[in-house]
Amino acid sequence: MKAFVDGIGLLGPGLPDWSASRAILTGAAPHVAGPMTIPASDWLPPAERRRTGVSVRLALAVGREACEHARMEPRSLATVFTSSGGDGDNQHTICETLASEAREVSPTRFHNSVHNAPAGYWGVATGSMESSTTLSAFDWSFAAGLIEALTWIAFERQPILLAAYDAPYPEPLRAFRPIPSPFGLALALNPTRSDRSIAELALDFASVTSDVGLPQELMRLRDAIPAARGLPLLCAIARGDRTDVAVEYLDGRSLRATVTPL
Repeated sequence: MKAFVDGIGLLGPGLPDWSASRAILTGAAPHVAGPMTIPASDWLPPAERRRTGVSVRLALAVGREACEHARMEPRSLATVFTSSGGDGDNQHTICETLASEAREVSPTRFHNSVHNAPAGYWGVATGSMESSTTLSAFDWSFAAGLIEALTWIAFERQPILLAAYDAPYPEPLRAFRPIPSPFGLALALNPTRSDRSIAELALDFASVTSDVGLPQELMRLRDAIPAARGLPLLCAIARGDRTDVAVEYLDGRSLRATVTPL
């Protein structure tokens, strides 16, 4: 399966966006993790904006950056949203409520707790009526989302936006799922090459004979946050060399993503 990468969105600790992070991904500049700011989307009406949690704000931020980078109209794009666990803050609050004497769950909490909440807010923000899929495959959610997006490209021959994101859980859930920081990335993918295309991406299940080497600090980030499994892919695009990248998938297998920069 093949697609062209027309736009990228990125937001993580020490990685404020795609443009500012390219030198870090290539190793030309050091990675310095620091406090993150995840903006509330001004695409949303004020009332909806106030209800959004970290996962929704993260997904909308990287999705918007990828669309702007690609100069694609967001409302015209099909979407794939993928996360290993969704909104941990909401899950924690709902569990606290259910464990208390007053067990009435807030309707706002409930509708934000469903796994496809970011996709719903994306539709509200952009006015999109296009197809949308939301996935979860635990630590392999990025790979699952990549397969879904490139399958859409192969069969529908239409552009699509892939957004992968994860956020920390509060205690006591954090002790069992220690995601250290929010992280999100997005790819605006096109079935045909355009004047905005920055790389061609080919995906298969073949074994990988070579892989891109991430800087050590980013390797730790990749290992700690499921959505950050996409960092080697971004690193290959940033370096500008044709590279086979291993993307971890289920049962000890991996996908081979062949990146050909344009």
